[in-house]
Amino acid sequence: MFAEERQRRIAELVAAQGRVSVHELAELFSVTQETVRRDLATLEESGHLRRVHGGAVGSDRLTRSELSLSERQSQRLDEKQRIAAAAMALVPNAPTASILLDSGTTTAALAELLTGWTPVNVGDELLVITNSLPTAASLSNNKHLLLDIVGGRVRGLTSAVVGARATEQLGALRPDIAFIGANGIHEDFGLSTPDPVEAATKTAMVRAARQVVALADASKLGTETLVRFATLEEIDTLITTTAPSPELAAALAAAGVETVIA
Repeated sequence: MFAEERQRRIAELVAAQGRVSVHELAELFSVTQETVRRDLATLEESGHLRRVHGGAVGSDRLTRSELSLSERQSQRLDEKQRIAAAAMALVPNAPTASILLDSGTTTAALAELLTGWTPVNVGDELLVITNSLPTAASLSNNKHLLLDIVGGRVRGLTSAVVGARATEQLGALRPDIAFIGANGIHEDFGLSTPDPVEAATKTAMVRAARQVVALADASKLGTETLVRFATLEEIDTLITTTAPSPELAAALAAAGVETVIA
């Protein structure tokens, strides 16, 4: 295979998967890792990707890159629905229970399932606390749920309530489970998001809950964005849609994180 054809296929893989590794590409194309690194350097110069440690990511995946909520709503719908179904199985069936729902499109898929929630037994109560305006609006139509919305400043890009008031309020809560979204989950860097203010709110959620469940589709695995809001040790469960890389899988296991493939 000529170098130009190999590089075209590498660019297609990055566009489809979001991330590729040097090791995987060397095996796929039966070339040396040094050849792959030269290909990645050429593709980076032409703006097709960005090299990172061990491989490359799409050129649109800089540490501060972030799509709006509306742009993300139509992406990876099947994955988000599978993650939401697995997360729904973790919602407690108890006389009284409380959950915290982060903002984001994957947590919004869980919220969509919760719009149909009904108590197993008469009198059972489920309190949902959220900092997401769209989630609060959709759940407000379910008369069976108790609903609290965190107060503070609304970040327009994500429709999330963030800021000092939100983090202070979260610090006074102790919900049973927090379902948290992330823009990146990395073996060394942990869970991250591009915006510092939203990261502070996510940190407050993680620290508030008795149990933390991270919801992330395959594109988030192995990714680092600008601000870390939690270490792997601070989460209990990761629900995703594909097996993590060996490096991330080992880090999750060492941190005691249960990985659920939806």
